[in-house]
Amino acid sequence: MTSPAAGIRADRLTKRYGGRAVVDDLSFTAEPGVITGFLGPNGAGKSTTMRMLFGLTRPTAGTITVGGRGIAGLDDPARTVGALLDARAVHPHRTAAQHLLAYAQAAGLDRRRVDQVLDTVGLRDAADRRAGEFSLGMLQRLGIATALLGDPGVLVLDEPLNGLDPEGIRWIRTLMRDLAREGRTILFSSHLMSEMELTADSLVVIGQGRLIAEATLDEFVRANTTQAVSVRAQSPAELARALQGAGVAFTAQPDSSFLVTGADSATVGTIAAAEGIALDELARVRESLEDVFLRLTHDVTEYEGLAA
Repeated sequence: MTSPAAGIRADRLTKRYGGRAVVDDLSFTAEPGVITGFLGPNGAGKSTTMRMLFGLTRPTAGTITVGGRGIAGLDDPARTVGALLDARAVHPHRTAAQHLLAYAQAAGLDRRRVDQVLDTVGLRDAADRRAGEFSLGMLQRLGIATALLGDPGVLVLDEPLNGLDPEGIRWIRTLMRDLAREGRTILFSSHLMSEMELTADSLVVIGQGRLIAEATLDEFVRANTTQAVSVRAQSPAELARALQGAGVAFTAQPDSSFLVTGADSATVGTIAAAEGIALDELARVRESLEDVFLRLTHDVTEYEGLAA
């Protein structure tokens, strides 16, 4: 990393097209050493926000900065922040090496970085192939190589998992973790909730351009999940009577277990023990990130199908 990583900060960021606010008074931060997942339904304003960060779209109001500066005010943007906004934005007749060399020369970077980033993303053997022959997964790797050229402290990746096979998804997950451990700021968007749950440390969730939530992954799920416990007993009828007697709400499940709400596993275990009821299973039930995300954004998906 050529310079200390800086954080990303959006402060009351707004973008209007005509009378419609695509991004609406949005404030959030992405900190060094943290992988921040950027979530929202289609049309929520994620891509527009990223484009404003890189000066490709001008805000109507507010700011979005890296280390307190707009992109135009950075002393050495290529060595400060790298971006993958559109993996297909590559001249189809250029080879991977030619594409990277053009970027390196434009940014005043050592051409040796081209070979280094090709190795990093696993494209050394495809360096002399034209980009027009690449699969979407290979284009994603080339886009990530481009973002890494300046060895920046800040990386912004828009849907970097699209088109990747399972090995590729695991590779980029590991790459982001390694980069964050080095103290870099990572902001990435994805519609793959299972991968977001495995990869992100913190989340910024938006809908219709407005902030819905900003929290660590665990805090986000905990704050938006009803406490539930799954319990199974050798004598379901006895357990049902004990729970009813303790005033604990529960519902019977098809597999003969009970889903208990409003009481934790310790309380359920204590109730069963007091009645001498043997338990075969007692476990806390945690909603997935996908479940929570879909529930929270259910009412803000009116722009579904439009570009973000």
